[in-house]
Amino acid sequence: MTASTPAVLVLEDGRTFRGRSYGATGTALGEAVFATGMTGYQETITDPSYARQLVVQTAPHIGNTGVNKDDAESRRIWVAGYIVRDAARRPSNWRSERSLDEELAEQGVIGIQGVDTRAITRHLREHKTMRAGIFSGDAATATDKELVDAVLASAPMEGSRLAEEVSVDAAYTVEPGDWGWDGEPRFSIAAIDLGIKRMTPIRFAQRGVRVHVLPATATIEDIKAVNPDGVFMSNGPGDPATADSQVSLLRSVLDAKLPYFGICFGNQILGRALGFGTYKLRYGHRGINQPVMDRRTGKVEITSQNHGFAVDAPLDGATMAPEERFGRVEVSHVSLNDDVVEGLSCLDIPAFSVQYHPEAASGPHDAAYLFDRFIQLMADTKNADTNTATDSKTEDKK
Repeated sequence: MTASTPAVLVLEDGRTFRGRSYGATGTALGEAVFATGMTGYQETITDPSYARQLVVQTAPHIGNTGVNKDDAESRRIWVAGYIVRDAARRPSNWRSERSLDEELAEQGVIGIQGVDTRAITRHLREHKTMRAGIFSGDAATATDKELVDAVLASAPMEGSRLAEEVSVDAAYTVEPGDWGWDGEPRFSIAAIDLGIKRMTPIRFAQRGVRVHVLPATATIEDIKAVNPDGVFMSNGPGDPATADSQVSLLRSVLDAKLPYFGICFGNQILGRALGFGTYKLRYGHRGINQPVMDRRTGKVEITSQNHGFAVDAPLDGATMAPEERFGRVEVSHVSLNDDVVEGLSCLDIPAFSVQYHPEAASGPHDAAYLFDRFIQLMADTKNADTNTATDSKTEDKK
């Protein structure tokens, strides 16, 4: 097939957009969402959080820097389909190893180019994200009714359990010494891979933290087996309402008073573990230019985000968690676009989370301090435990 092969994007409400094939040809079904980043398309398509989604790039010109092996954020492309307006005819960058079109075709990812992505984005923003399909080649010759019926027969994102599908099958370790750290590791953490991006454990390793990456199916015994100083839960795809096993795991972690840091899906899981609910956003937050306020400092961060669900928690002040054994919690960060909860901070146990991606791949570095905040939390917890043990020994001698 060539770029002149007809293709059509069909939304579940019947709206259609006709263009030309991009990447592989055939049929791709999923949830249509838009991402507002002007750069970083390779990091976007390899982000596991985009599993089973058809991504509309709002930036009009895509593919101009090609792709390379270093910028991929996981072992493969995860988007179910890719929608662009003006695909580059050829890449032009000294780091480019092949064209984006070639990479999509090689991995069997079906895309469409030459469509009005601004009109698609406006439609999704006004009507909400929805199921959709990209049909190219022979698949595009079906009638409009047949195409819409195919879309309506696909699974919605609500109720989808996807973290296990994108997670690793076996544990592995990222060592600080491999990423520029000189000396013994400062701390060791267990990172639960719910769709983790490659740069996240690297950011920890660069700060002297040994990272044991565990599968999404990990148990509390698996965590204890690596004797971590803290536990991290990553970003990931799907409906957090389906993550009962991860919620149960996190409650065991919190009961054990292990320091916890979660991002994106890990934020939603903390919310559920504390007893709050989650809900689906109208069109979600996706891109590398999302403004968030840290309510503790009043500082505004420009953040990288990719989520369609959010935590339903009180915005004003500290409140007792519905699971009362975990004590008080407060919303630490909020979106400046729509007041969505963007972070949680526990006041009586060592745990916090944010809804965005602080690893800056791709994206701004405004949130890099969160890795340091978690390291400080682990240090404070270890010092408190040491002091408690010392006081206990002193009391015993008396």
